[in-house]
Amino acid sequence: MRSPVALSGPDAVGSEPLISGIDHVVLTVRDIKASAAFYGDILGMRVEKFANDRVAVHFGSQKINLQTLGQETRNKAGIGSGDLCLVSGRTIDEIAAHLTAKGVDIIEGPVSKTGACGPITSFYFNDLDQNLIEISSYERPLS
Repeated sequence: MRSPVALSGPDAVGSEPLISGIDHVVLTVRDIKASAAFYGDILGMRVEKFANDRVAVHFGSQKINLQTLGQETRNKAGIGSGDLCLVSGRTIDEIAAHLTAKGVDIIEGPVSKTGACGPITSFYFNDLDQNLIEISSYERPLS
């Protein structure tokens, strides 16, 4: 039987943790053009085409690749199975005002949660395909 693996920190091979961040995630959607417009118009993400007309939405140094069901046979995710937490540098009041102005149906929030770097306040809503989207603001500025 293998020994338990540490949840964080260096391993026996190197001095740095094996994983240092998330580059991109993939959402399976019904209509790539409509989803790209949603993420671009509602959340201000930059829409870009790459590799044989695939589509991604970019923000900061991350991106979300959009695919239709069956487009990537290694991925078994279904439409609407995504659940993402996105971080905003705006205040909770600014986030609420923005989502309301864009006609987004907020299904929960503001609520206190725990993010990867500490306490956050979040709003939840669904995208066009019912993926659960959480927009959060840290209670203190991240360094």
